[in-house]
Amino acid sequence: MTYFDAIAKIVSERTGCDVSAVKPESKFSELGIDSLDTVELLMSLEDEIGIEIELDQKVETVADLDQFIQSKQG
Repeated sequence: MTYFDAIAKIVSERTGCDVSAVKPESKFSELGIDSLDTVELLMSLEDEIGIEIELDQKVETVADLDQFIQSKQG
């Protein structure tokens, strides 16, 4: 299972960019998301997918976050 669609939807809602503009290789910094936004994005994502996310490493791209969540779900 991939969480890409959920991540893309929330990024789109937070930044106002079109959801189709969010790619796996998109860097959060390029999408206009800073470290504070990332915390709020994760909280929204937790609500969306019903999983608690404890980010213990740096994620730079949408794909990084997707893979991180998948790895924690094992």
